Amino acid sequence: MGFADQRFNVNLSILFTELPLLERPAAAAAAGFTAVELWWPWADSPVPERSEPDALKHAIEDAGVRLTGLNFYAGQLPGPDRGAVSIPGEESERFRANIDVAADFAASLGCTALNALYGNRVEDVDPAEQDALALENLTLAARAADRIGAVLLIEALNRPESPLYPLVSAPAAVAVVDKVNEATGLGNARFLMDLYHLSMNGEDLPSVIERFAPKTGHVQIADNPGRGAPGTGSLPLDDLLDQLNKAGYDGWVGLEYKPGERPSAEAFDWLPR
Repeated sequence: MGFADQRFNVNLSILFTELPLLERPAAAAAAGFTAVELWWPWADSPVPERSEPDALKHAIEDAGVRLTGLNFYAGQLPGPDRGAVSIPGEESERFRANIDVAADFAASLGCTALNALYGNRVEDVDPAEQDALALENLTLAARAADRIGAVLLIEALNRPESPLYPLVSAPAAVAVVDKVNEATGLGNARFLMDLYHLSMNGEDLPSVIERFAPKTGHVQIADNPGRGAPGTGSLPLDDLLDQLNKAGYDGWVGLEYKPGERPSAEAFDWLPR
């Protein structure tokens, strides 16, 4: 059980970043992976020139891997931003411009999970105003995801690293999932359960799994402390994934950890072969 029973994909926005973007899918394949996921690869451009997504699509196809998860435009990530859906003004407009672009790119590769990061609180803006805007934008995103047969993921981050992000617990993120599903009637909004972020928040991970596995559309892992590979910290990730498996979760588990000082290709020695 545990690691041996899971389907792992590798996040190419945090692993293999020592390589150019278009070389990362082949590197993941060479490391033994059949699936990859990505943050929005063009942080400065919600609507990139057509040649850029076309080139990435060909790189993924040529590597023989599947794209199983993609973030919508989320601002400067990595960087100071944590999403755009609740940010009034230009960032919200950039997110809306990105919705169909991201959905169409995902559809072209058979990707059926799209993650929309909520966005930081903004000084001098009423949080209720931000939450209303977020619900509008997430409703649009859920409908675009439904158009391509995908789920919309809502993620909790952690307060120490993202102090302005309002969704810093599993219940907070799941409450947004429920609101989106109620607003659309589609039922395709799901919780993205990132065990690293939840552990950084001090949550009871076995309890989170017990309560929210049925609403979970994707799982991501890194060890804590350090956000490194499993075994570099103290999280019982093998046991937690075993519990998720028993709770009925049979989706992908995204590897969203830092490789440390070594090349990314050497950061998978914990994986059963």
